[in-house]
Parts: sequence; structure tokens; C-alpha cells
Amino acid sequence: MSAPRWLTQAEQQAWRAHLTVHKLLMHRLDRELHAFGLSINDYEILVNLSESPDHRMRMSDLADATIQSRSRLSHQISRMEAKGLVTREECADDRRGTFAVLTDDGWDAIKEVAPHHVSAVREHFVDRLSTDQLTEMQRAYAPIVEHLKSLRS
Repeated sequence: MSAPRWLTQAEQQAWRAHLTVHKLLMHRLDRELHAFGLSINDYEILVNLSESPDHRMRMSDLADATIQSRSRLSHQISRMEAKGLVTREECADDRRGTFAVLTDDGWDAIKEVAPHHVSAVREHFVDRLSTDQLTEMQRAYAPIVEHLKSLRS
């Protein structure tokens, strides 16, 4: 194994700034969602289901979309079922497949919470940056996202 390419001071500062922003922002958004009885993971699942045709997704596709293991997602869905936010349905054309389905209560929850969540994202993130900074951030992250997505296959 060759010697590691240690991070320069500027690289290390950028990396640590990224980690700190991510951790602090996710902590803040999660905390604000708790006022509605939801976690950030609950919210992400509700968003994915609310944007899917018929408000349903195969569990395997939902796990991929939320970047969770199937086992972890199954536990998360069980907790959300207990709250009445989602249900599971068998897949008619594939007996091994299962759908996660948004319930009426889940749909009501996402409609109630989404405006508050968007306001929080704006307050804690979007409004802290200029339009040029947001554009540059998207440009900077795009190749990283593509690289990491390619490793998931």
C-alpha cells in the first residue's frame, strides 16, 4: 500500500466544514421535525412516498432512494406503521416484493409538516447563501454525487 495523500490544510478545513454543516443542519432539522412527532428519516420517507405514483414504492426502491439498508428501512416502516403514517402491501406481480404505501394520515402529515420544513431549510441553509454560492455548491457536489452513486451499483 502506498503512503496516503494527506489532506492539505485547505482541504482539511473544507472537509471539516462540510462535516460540521451536515451534522449541525441535520440535527437542527430533525429537532424541528420532532415538534410534529417525526424524525428526519420519517420525513424523508413521507416525501418519497408523497412524490411517487399512487403514493407507493417498492420497499427495495425506497431503501435505495433513502440510502438505507433494507433491514433498517423495514424497522423504520414498522415504527411509521404504528403511527398510522404508512402501510405495507404485497406486490401482486411479485410475491417477494412489498410496497410501502402512504396512508391518509401520512398524506395529512406531509401536507402539514412540509411548509414548516421548507421554511426551516430556507432559514438555516438557503437564505445563508447567495444565488451564486448555491449554484457553485450544486456544481461542486454534482461530480461527488455521481461518483458515489456509481459505487452503489
